[in-house]
Amino acid sequence: MSPLSTLKSLLAASAAASLLFAAPGASAQNTPGVLKVSAIPDEAPTELQRKFKPLGDYLAKATGLKVEFTPVTDYAASVEGLINKKLDMVWFGGFTFVQANVRSKGQVTPLVQRAEDEKFRSVFITTNPAIHKLEDLRDKTLSFGSESSTSGHLMPRSFLLGAKINPDTDLKRVSFSGAHDATVAAVAGGKVDAGALNISVWEKLVEANKVDPKTVRVFYTTPGYYDYNWSVRSDMNPALQKKIRDAFLALDESTPQGKEILELQRASKFVPTKAENYKAIEAAARNAGLLK
Repeated sequence: MSPLSTLKSLLAASAAASLLFAAPGASAQNTPGVLKVSAIPDEAPTELQRKFKPLGDYLAKATGLKVEFTPVTDYAASVEGLINKKLDMVWFGGFTFVQANVRSKGQVTPLVQRAEDEKFRSVFITTNPAIHKLEDLRDKTLSFGSESSTSGHLMPRSFLLGAKINPDTDLKRVSFSGAHDATVAAVAGGKVDAGALNISVWEKLVEANKVDPKTVRVFYTTPGYYDYNWSVRSDMNPALQKKIRDAFLALDESTPQGKEILELQRASKFVPTKAENYKAIEAAARNAGLLK
């Protein structure tokens, strides 16, 4: 799929999501006492729910609000949900944050990110013994994750272009699995020669013995870049923004609750973040033709 076709797909998905969220119903700003939260669907919905529940309970106590987690069907829906005030807070990847920030004309505020997100990385994996470097992907098949994924598409594409490999012309076929764990499954199942995904999901799958790293191996790890963050609408009450930010920053792995939440979020701790941190992601997206 060419960058232009990819962009058209993203716009079409965003338009569809706009129609979805335009359905009748109370918007987040009209639901007093409720904090509506979602996350980009970079893993299975059941896994996202499992990971969020202890954090949701913790934020409910910290804010005095009822915290409702609403899964979305695709990345575009998470962007549209926050922009159209159907959601109050979203776990974004770097690229989806940039999309939301650009589309809302700067009306999205990133509150915190994991310390790990300051130098996040992607991995390229394969079962093909002939593949050892990015240049070896020429004339091979490759799976990215979601089209809107920072670590599963945008940054891997950027590093491929840096290696003088254009995914749209130099590879035999490019596909999109929709999620990081699905990319691993596609590679392990022989559907593609290689795949690109976020290093955190890869390490989690290896630790859980859901993938054999001797069969499916990492052949390239990217340099670090800023990635995920928790963002809110900029029109959220500043006092509430502070409560949420402070709650994240107070998480400590030395306490039982903090340890559980941080382990589920695959974080050592949370740190403050700002929109300026994602300028390089925005530049990469524009350079790849994925953001106009």
